Amino acid sequence: MLHDTINPIELGEKLRRARESVPITQANAARHVDVARTTLVALEKGQRKIKFSELKRLANLYNTSVNTLLREDAIHVDLVPRFRKQIASHNNIGEEAANIMSQLAKAEVELEDTLGIAHTRNYPPERRLLPGDVTKQAEQDSLELRQWLGLGHSPIQDIMSIIELDLGIRLYVKKLNSKISGLFAYEKSLGACILLNGNHRKDRRTHTAAHELGHFISTRNKPEVYFEDDTFSSREEKYADAFARSFLMPSRAILKKFQDVTAGASNFTRRHIIIIAHTFGVSRQSVVYRLEELKAVRKGTWQWFYNNGGITDKQVIEVLGDRAPNNRDQSKAEQPTTFRLNSLICQAWQEEILSEGQLTTLVGINRHELREILDNHNLDGSDADNAPSFFD
Repeated sequence: MLHDTINPIELGEKLRRARESVPITQANAARHVDVARTTLVALEKGQRKIKFSELKRLANLYNTSVNTLLREDAIHVDLVPRFRKQIASHNNIGEEAANIMSQLAKAEVELEDTLGIAHTRNYPPERRLLPGDVTKQAEQDSLELRQWLGLGHSPIQDIMSIIELDLGIRLYVKKLNSKISGLFAYEKSLGACILLNGNHRKDRRTHTAAHELGHFISTRNKPEVYFEDDTFSSREEKYADAFARSFLMPSRAILKKFQDVTAGASNFTRRHIIIIAHTFGVSRQSVVYRLEELKAVRKGTWQWFYNNGGITDKQVIEVLGDRAPNNRDQSKAEQPTTFRLNSLICQAWQEEILSEGQLTTLVGINRHELREILDNHNLDGSDADNAPSFFD
């Protein structure tokens, strides 16, 4: 069998890493396999040959697969240690989010290897932080990235597609503690990864995605957790937030839209804010802060609206009608994964490489979430029987 051919020391090391990533003690792992702790120690040191039945039980206990443990070129994915400093003040929720990102990245890599699909990266050059005003550098870097992507000054309708499909960054969405907006990490063999909070509204996730993209551009090798109570005190955080604003709302584009929308008006109203925010796919607060930053409106404009009732979802519906965001848009965005990982999951299931149970364990989702992914991809074949193939 394949486990007889792999170097026992290498297999033992993989077993140790898999156990520690869960984490589970050697004593608990030994009890699960019904062996002495000293036997488990010998297995991890490669001093004792493992039985296939033991390998299967340990793989299940460690939330991995036999294939991953046996595959010689398997990539070890453990992003949690990279976040230790960032999550110190929010230890439990921060570590939980880092674990989720690790599991999703690990699942994507394993599915790629199982299906023989390469992960394509299309990364622009890194723009390291320079001395001076990081806000101005962020503005320039965001415009350069837009030009590099061929976006010009147009509003971005779907930043997640740009990040995942155009740049090749691994992107995930999962429901997280409300105090966390997102995470970013980069590892040479794995590439760049971004995790967004599926509990947040779409416009908030859009800003978070652009914020994490700013970290990818400027501080690629430094992991980052974006907490809701961040005050952007560091230069890296100030850059990332400025990058997000300017990437989503280029100065020339938003000033032109502001001019068009407010033409002939004597006051800046809720209606103006709602239309501009809808055009750029961002929050109403982000729009006003950006216009304040560009000195198109007075400093403190958003605070005035906030003190006078804010801008409600009901008012948005009154202005936008059927173009207003709805709950269906939100539920779609809360799906546990994104385009590429969903496609890999569906392909593995369709080709009967992995069962539903194996997929739920691998990706860390429940069967209901998995069924949503499979159903949304219409994998019963009824709509594809007569579809054209790629080649004649």
